[in-house]
Amino acid sequence: MDDISVEDLKERLDKNEKFVFIDVREEWEYEDDNLGAKNIPLGDLPNRLDEIEQFKNQEIVVHCRSGARSGNAKKFLESKGFSKVRNVPGGIMAFRNL
Repeated sequence: MDDISVEDLKERLDKNEKFVFIDVREEWEYEDDNLGAKNIPLGDLPNRLDEIEQFKNQEIVVHCRSGARSGNAKKFLESKGFSKVRNVPGGIMAFRNL
């Protein structure tokens, strides 16, 4: 599935749209600055798939600091059968620069 721009993400968050939103940064990064996403650090993702298994066929938006880790998370989730995963290129850094 196509990635989602920070502009589109902001618009959807501003409208309080409901979607599965995962932050794959480390806990300390998440505590410093978060957008309200569920925090599952990239390294923990393989062991925490059961937490998101029910969303396998729903849109899932993953983000991190710059888009690199979330890009890896997207590839990993797709390899596990998640069909509608979208990365946020630029991550929270780009989001904060809007």
